[in-house]
Amino acid sequence: MDDKYFLGVDVGSVSTNMVLLSPDNAVKEALYLRTQGRPMQIIQEGIKHLRNKIGLSAEILGVGATGSARQLAATLLGADVVKNEITAHAVAASRVNPEVQTILEIGGQDSKIIVLRDGVVSDFAMNTVCAAGTGSFLDQQAARLGIKIEEFGPLALEAKNPVRIAGRCSVFAESDMIHKQQLGHSLPDILAGLCQAMVRNYLNNVGKNKDIRGPIFFQGGVAANPGICKAFEEELGQPIIVPENYDVMGALGAAYLAQEKVGSRLDSRTQFRGLNLSETQFQAKSFDCSGCANQCEVIEITQDGKSLARWGDRCGKWSATGVTAHKKEQRGA
Repeated sequence: MDDKYFLGVDVGSVSTNMVLLSPDNAVKEALYLRTQGRPMQIIQEGIKHLRNKIGLSAEILGVGATGSARQLAATLLGADVVKNEITAHAVAASRVNPEVQTILEIGGQDSKIIVLRDGVVSDFAMNTVCAAGTGSFLDQQAARLGIKIEEFGPLALEAKNPVRIAGRCSVFAESDMIHKQQLGHSLPDILAGLCQAMVRNYLNNVGKNKDIRGPIFFQGGVAANPGICKAFEEELGQPIIVPENYDVMGALGAAYLAQEKVGSRLDSRTQFRGLNLSETQFQAKSFDCSGCANQCEVIEITQDGKSLARWGDRCGKWSATGVTAHKKEQRGA
């Protein structure tokens, strides 16, 4: 089974992640790219990077797509299964550790909590509104303080007396940090205080009324910050586990889902468009449907003038005119 892989792709607003999974469940490649507002181009760049790593002779057995731009990814790639982020993260965590009961996930622009019982999602919550508890906010504060984001966590661990910072709002948190600097508090104490504020904000919002039990997985890019990990452990009184592929767990889950989907089909043939995807020219456009009062914004992907997929319409008027990523997700649910 050499050079045969399942591909998982997780396309979000901040990052695009890809994982190549071998049939024996080994991660061959894990790729983390900044989306930079160009998801189509970044998906193609990612496939080109993987192609250069494994060669054109490699065979992709199946493809899974997840993330906020999963419909787009599914259309470009020819995905065999399309699932939401909650399912993808849960599948990845339960495959890595079947005993895991809680997943804390903090990404670039959103955060989520997933409660698992016996490997099944029993509860979850997401926060896509407030920026105070996300990776992008940490990036901004690191830049303002003149440090690299990689230095943030280790410096926070050096704190002697962490200061209390208001963490419910990114604007208030930043102004409070400035005030603490003016009072002469050390940088490590301020950073540790910010880590604690982020964790309190997360638990009081995303984690409110959730039954948080161990083992606890911490996933997403922010899991690389040891200051945040320590703050979670102090607040919860339990150890926090950061899995090896913490920053690409959504893509890993999508790869596992592709493995399940293709393996359950009699023909076992993937819909993947191929490793030369980077040379294909795709076009994206949107239009407003005036068919009813909803005024839905419909997204359309075309190739050489041919419509590949449409989605965004509530009634199915446009997405029903062909095989779309939207319909694939419904069938894969």
